[in-house]
Amino acid sequence: MTIPMPRQQDIRRLDAQGIPHAEIARRLGIDRGTVAKYAGMEDCSPKQPRRRQVSSMLDGFKPLIDEWLEADRLMPRKQRHTAKRVYDRLVDERGFTGSYSTVLRYVREWRQGNREPGDGYVELGWAPGSVQMDFGLARARLAGEWVDDHCLVVTFPHSNKRYAVLLPAENSECICEGLMTVFGHIGGVPHTLVIDNASGAGHRNSKGEVTLSRVFEAFIAHYRLDVRFCNPYAGHEKGSVENAVGFLRRNLMVPPLGAESHEQLTRLMLARCDELGRGIHYRTLDPIDDLFADDLKALRPLPSYRFDPVRWETRKADKYGVVEIDSNRYNIGPDMHGRRLDIAIRATRITVKDRAGRTVADLKRVYGKSPRTIQDPGKVFPLIASKPRAWRDCSIRPDVPDEVREYLDQADDRTLKSSLRAIARACEAAGFEPAMQAVSHAITLDWDLNEQEMVPLAKRIADGDIDYGGDLPDLNTYDKFNHPGKEDE
Repeated sequence: MTIPMPRQQDIRRLDAQGIPHAEIARRLGIDRGTVAKYAGMEDCSPKQPRRRQVSSMLDGFKPLIDEWLEADRLMPRKQRHTAKRVYDRLVDERGFTGSYSTVLRYVREWRQGNREPGDGYVELGWAPGSVQMDFGLARARLAGEWVDDHCLVVTFPHSNKRYAVLLPAENSECICEGLMTVFGHIGGVPHTLVIDNASGAGHRNSKGEVTLSRVFEAFIAHYRLDVRFCNPYAGHEKGSVENAVGFLRRNLMVPPLGAESHEQLTRLMLARCDELGRGIHYRTLDPIDDLFADDLKALRPLPSYRFDPVRWETRKADKYGVVEIDSNRYNIGPDMHGRRLDIAIRATRITVKDRAGRTVADLKRVYGKSPRTIQDPGKVFPLIASKPRAWRDCSIRPDVPDEVREYLDQADDRTLKSSLRAIARACEAAGFEPAMQAVSHAITLDWDLNEQEMVPLAKRIADGDIDYGGDLPDLNTYDKFNHPGKEDE
């Protein structure tokens, strides 16, 4: 029998006064055996509570579970048994009929009782001018389309200042572009960059050794950065940026942002990040911008020359003038077939140069597996102009505005040939988009498509001399000067 501590104190106090145990029992209304127990107790130190052992359906499976969990110590953390996986294996492999909560409770208790000496976290201190970097995914509307954008987040742990840049991917070219954007925005270069090994900046082998990509290696040399990679599965080493990824996504991208390009989205995000600096540091209770002033003082100057985050590769164009880059096909132009070309791969553009260094194509870089060949339709029009019958089956039809495509489909052979030649010359002179704008305007006004009118108009649109959103001039007026007296006929 266990009695309350005050009653134990009464027994021992009366016993110390020499009162017989029978009298103590009578006075306190308890059994004499209880009096004898507590009066003669030599150690009154608090004892660990005794847990009642309750039999469970899991008892016969505990040695097996212990074996699985012990073997997990040799596996990466992300490949270890969860309680749910333990439960599923017991059910599937051993016919266990107990509840999941029983397994969950046992796995939790096992892990609490078998922690390794190195488990736990050490609070880290961060000097001004050091940054952490990580990626997170966020939904955004880009040019009217929903996309999963890659959000590169850079934080200054000293001040808790946070910046985010939206990018199409997480490769080396995008990482460099994103960091350069942040460096340019703050007007300086951090001295230390802590980065996760999961990004495209480097690859960690089975021995834990990190090999930097060539582009990122050149980037850190250009900016004289001290780069430190986190240990695998040690998110606490960059806890500042881990928290910032979720914080910025919840606070700046709800509801989702929308813009015409990644550059516009990034400008919007950086402006919002600047506004967050007016807040208070969660620990020191100082204004974040006041602490960030220390970070800015510790920055190094920006280099005199802008770094070009480019990856160069060499390709041979096939018989169609197509080269393959990152599993996507890019049409450089039929006249490039069979030639070896140097490919400059940047975050958002693919630039193709011949062996003399001349640019022969500049295309938008596409991520993921595109079902279509990526091409500049303006490069294809000259070939179609020489083979008009290929128009109705050519690959660039989806790139041509509806009104232009319908006009060409309905044209007779003679009109189709002359129109394609005019469009080809306009593309060569001003580029595909200005040429299409000029042709669309001409069709709206029921003009004939001829080289003399389309080329100057496309060039003026490309040069910005004409606001395409407004009224364009009626080029038929020029006929009065080119053909005097024509209006009198």
